Amino acid sequence: MNFAQFEVMTFDCYGTLIDWETGLLRALRPVLSGHEIELTDEKILEYYAKFETEAESGSYQPYKQVLETVLRAFGRELHFEPTQEQLDEFSTCVRMWPAFPDSARALAELKRKFKLVILSNIDDDLFAFSQEKLGIRFHDVITAEQVGSYKPALRNFKVAIARVGVPKGRILHVAQSLFHDHQPAKELGLKTVWVNRRQGKSGPGATPPAEAKPDFEVPDLQSLVELTRV
Repeated sequence: MNFAQFEVMTFDCYGTLIDWETGLLRALRPVLSGHEIELTDEKILEYYAKFETEAESGSYQPYKQVLETVLRAFGRELHFEPTQEQLDEFSTCVRMWPAFPDSARALAELKRKFKLVILSNIDDDLFAFSQEKLGIRFHDVITAEQVGSYKPALRNFKVAIARVGVPKGRILHVAQSLFHDHQPAKELGLKTVWVNRRQGKSGPGATPPAEAKPDFEVPDLQSLVELTRV
């Protein structure tokens, strides 16, 4: 891939820049253990992917509400009633999700060559906590709250393309989720790089399985940086 053809990189955030699976497991395990439920990490993430997709597929609701809906779904599935305190804490647990170790450094270097734009299934106020961890100012931040829908809806990508304001051939979308990002991005004719953060792990993790053909695959963000240096 000739990276010199691109002017803008649009990024998924959670799963790509922010380690949401670690964050989710840290938030969910104490709740489940408190109700004497023990599951493997992969099973917890599988449930999360199912429940989140269901919550985001109906009428738009803020991501904090999505997280509450997900925790209630865990309760229904596993026969427990989450407390209001647990619901409140889980609905804002994004604040505690860590960045991947290479994210901040890699973004800082990529920003020297490209305009960097966030396209994320998140609320504006919650993303602010993640931006602090990523350590840079993005050219633009486009959230589900602003668009009124969640990826993989094409609407989110259409809004991003319009706001970026350059031809699609000058935009490279960078993301981990085949389901949320690569399928819709490829449908609209965007070039994509798959940051396969789950390389070597079993199952799709916190996202539903999907078939998509990214243009390029890297195991982490630093590997992408190295490719753009060539």
